Amino acid sequence: MKHLLTILSFFTILSCHTAQTTQAVSPTPLPGAKPAGFVTWDKKMVDLGPVKKGEKRTTFFEFTNTSGQDIQIDIVDACECTHIEFPRGVFAPGQKGRLDVEFDSKDKDADETIGITVVFKQNDEKGNPRIESVEYKFGLVK
Repeated sequence: MKHLLTILSFFTILSCHTAQTTQAVSPTPLPGAKPAGFVTWDKKMVDLGPVKKGEKRTTFFEFTNTSGQDIQIDIVDACECTHIEFPRGVFAPGQKGRLDVEFDSKDKDADETIGITVVFKQNDEKGNPRIESVEYKFGLVK
């Protein structure tokens, strides 16, 4: 557990100071192709566009369990400016879930990309925690 907290602390530090030049690119699957991986996201990046300082915005990220086993979210972590509601239940293979995100720009002074780290209770084949990430960005209007 101490190792997991160290990892999450590292992600939290990075989540509020991500370089503005990074962009998540999701490959487009071929029609009829079977999804690969642990979960498949409807999107990995959301662009909130221009946001006035002090304004709040909401968005969401939807995922599908493509692991072939039951999965469950353990922890979701992001910058202090981000409030996330996430489902606490078990997701059967093929079942969808959703992260509801609220961003508060009151303490922001510049454009930024915010990372959201999702840690699942299931481990990979090497015994490491399954960790997924999604991001949103905004352009600050002062």
